[in-house]
Amino acid sequence: MTAAAAALRSGSARPMPAVGMGTASPTPVPHEDTRDAVLAAIEAGFRHLDTALMYGTERPLGEAVAEAVRRGLVASREEVFVTSKLWCTQCHPDLVLLALRETLQNLQMEYVDLYLIHWPVCMKPGAITWPAKREDAVPFDFEGVWRAMEECHRLGLARAIGVSNFTTKHLDKVLAVATIPPAVNQVELNPVWQQRTLRAYCAERGIHVAAYSPLGGQDWSGSGDGNAVLESEVLAEIAKARGKTVAQRRRRFGGLVHVTVTM
Repeated sequence: MTAAAAALRSGSARPMPAVGMGTASPTPVPHEDTRDAVLAAIEAGFRHLDTALMYGTERPLGEAVAEAVRRGLVASREEVFVTSKLWCTQCHPDLVLLALRETLQNLQMEYVDLYLIHWPVCMKPGAITWPAKREDAVPFDFEGVWRAMEECHRLGLARAIGVSNFTTKHLDKVLAVATIPPAVNQVELNPVWQQRTLRAYCAERGIHVAAYSPLGGQDWSGSGDGNAVLESEVLAEIAKARGKTVAQRRRRFGGLVHVTVTM
């Protein structure tokens, strides 16, 4: 499997492969299953792997990359582009660097290729809980947290830094104080949620948009019921006329696929 790559504005960042494998799941997945799935993805040709502390998949992903190197599926860790994310309880200026070091320890890596603020939400420090409790929300220090993200970049622990699930208003707050602008904004993006205003905003400012759930919206209920993209009659007609599946037509739309796609 080969895919194009997007050049990122962060100076030391490698180009980000356009299609990647995400490891988020609405229900817990056994450690070994995640490791084996990531290893299979690498063997199939995926070179962009997306994780987060909140997903609980950093350790098995790191193990899969190490095993891929041992097996000769990749020559070294440098051939794989790894993205991880800062969780809401860690969105405090004094916790950002500690959080990234914890992520690197989980991954057993010296750096991540891309480190993202997972949500523009700040919660009281503490254990990860989902869903988050409204009473645990506290004001988000955008300037302080972004300065700490920039320090992660300057230390070489994150080759590129960015955000996830940020609106234009949130990006305005970051760009107003940024010395190193966000390289990426990862958001849900698919044919039924095209994010046109946000995509135009990011294009004007050199921020790459990475799309998660391009084959349909997130279903965190665990039921798996309903998918506005894969069940779309319009997309089905277009796909049939071209001798493709709906998923194959979706890839032409662009976007990060959990699988992950960049634009």
